[in-house]
Amino acid sequence: MTSVDKIVMSDTERTFQYNKDLLTLPVPDLSNTLKKYLQSVKPLVTEDEYKKTEFIVQQFASGEGKYLHEKLKEKAKNKRNWLELWWEDAAYLELRLQRPLMNMAGPAPYSLDVWPAEPGSQIPRAALITYYILKFWEMCRKETYRPMKDNKGRPLCMYQFRRIFNTCAVPGVQKDKLVEYFQTDSEGSCPSHLLVMSKGHMYSFDVLDEKGEILTVPELQALLQQIRDHSSTLGPADGINFMTSEERTTWARARSHLVALNPKNYQVIEQIQTSVFALWLEDGYAGDETDLANKSLLGPAENRWFDKSISMGVYENGLFISNADHTPAEGIMMVYVTSYVHLKLRECQGKWQGSSQIRKLKQPELLQFVIDDFLRKEIEAAKKNYAKLSQIATAELRVYSKYGKQYCKEKNVHPDALCQLAMQLAYYRTYRRLAPTYETAPIKQFYHGRTETMRTCTSEVKQWCEAMLDPSAKPQDKLKTFLTALKKHVNDFNEACELKGCDRHLLGLYLVAKEENLPVPMIYQDPSYSKSGGGGNFILSTSCLGFTTVIGGVLPMCENCIGTFYRINDDRLSFYVTTWNADKDTSSPGFADAICNALDSLKELLDVGTTMSKL
Repeated sequence: MTSVDKIVMSDTERTFQYNKDLLTLPVPDLSNTLKKYLQSVKPLVTEDEYKKTEFIVQQFASGEGKYLHEKLKEKAKNKRNWLELWWEDAAYLELRLQRPLMNMAGPAPYSLDVWPAEPGSQIPRAALITYYILKFWEMCRKETYRPMKDNKGRPLCMYQFRRIFNTCAVPGVQKDKLVEYFQTDSEGSCPSHLLVMSKGHMYSFDVLDEKGEILTVPELQALLQQIRDHSSTLGPADGINFMTSEERTTWARARSHLVALNPKNYQVIEQIQTSVFALWLEDGYAGDETDLANKSLLGPAENRWFDKSISMGVYENGLFISNADHTPAEGIMMVYVTSYVHLKLRECQGKWQGSSQIRKLKQPELLQFVIDDFLRKEIEAAKKNYAKLSQIATAELRVYSKYGKQYCKEKNVHPDALCQLAMQLAYYRTYRRLAPTYETAPIKQFYHGRTETMRTCTSEVKQWCEAMLDPSAKPQDKLKTFLTALKKHVNDFNEACELKGCDRHLLGLYLVAKEENLPVPMIYQDPSYSKSGGGGNFILSTSCLGFTTVIGGVLPMCENCIGTFYRINDDRLSFYVTTWNADKDTSSPGFADAICNALDSLKELLDVGTTMSKL
């Protein structure tokens, strides 16, 4: 076992063994939820608006809210996770938005230190990356991946490790569904073929040999080269994959027509849906990390099947991107896979260390649909729609290298809290107002737990931002208000990680009312609800991707919103910013600049504090 494998694998524990020990998702305390909600509203509305909201919340607490809360507790009695299906439906499956607007994406970090851009390296690199992703899949299959625990020693839910491979979204007229084909070795057989796309054509081949072992890298390389060569001899592809970029009901109807047209079509779709993951062999070269970030989000869709749970793309100069459906898993799952691959590449210095022998292999299968004039028309419309969609947003990847986690440690400041406050200051300086902000808070100590919303815009943040822009404010006052805001953030985040925020509970109460055919309670109709971010109206949508080399993100929630996703390293902080092009008041490069300036100001503030403490 190599040093990397010793970190991620276990000889004594099985990946999914603690499933039965996971905590049941609790129904939060109603009074605490409403207190948290009011706290989050206060810095974002006027005094009169707040008083009205306070009255509405009081009415809700003693009336319909109390009734809905009791109903929710009844529904939760026999469930280990009362939120799971509701969340999946409301956040993903019922939405009719085009998948590219919802998927997670990002540049792979391999070019940072192992593989700089190199023309002609596409296929050999693709083979090695494929091998290591398959090793990760194999660890999940054999349950040798070390089960995770939190800093209290509690087991964390590993369910999403089952969902990133062999999984696909299926469009529905009113609601999509998720189909999962993954099984562990102990559960039975699992599809073991790869979906490879090149020049718009789709291919499939089995990645295991007769003994059930993963093909060697030279063997994978030979098969991928065959696909690349063969696709170059074919004419234009049918383009059916462009339908996966369409509005979901449109794609659902086209898919029904496709399946009914010829039995072969269903077999092809099954091959796509059941595949371990998808690999795109892209045409052309990629540039820097920002270019890769944009290509991963809304790049050319010739090779993409947007419904797949996990996809990787590689350009002719050997640079990689990834794209994944958000429905089955959080972005952190992409971090785990990509980080493992990166560590393995560093370990082998980007070169295959095994046998160079290539056994006789079964040829890759070209997957071809039977289509008609109706589908050709739909595909042409989808291509035109995607051409417009691909211009809808811009991503910017910015690395701030003046300090990172180590500096924060020296100053006794939590690096995640510092990044969050920097974003608040950046927004406040730019727009002279505060932004309702969503930060992802993981709740994986609970059975099938996903996330709670951490609302980071607080009254303490408001007081600090105002002090930072007040020319008469003394440095010690700015520092004092900063440390107060920082402490509040850390406390609120810790509580959100125990499902003691407000958003998931409020969503549950809303959905109970909907199921009971009751009128929408006033608390959700109150303007303060959307002004504070409720109903998907968070102006800043943020998430920390941890302390690895991996970064990625999603598009913002609505037109005037900004998505900001970040990684924290010892000597640097990296930000992946996304904005909509239609909104002229927001800019991805502009907000990245504002964050860097805010981080400069924070360093000045903390250094002044250190100087003062020495006096």
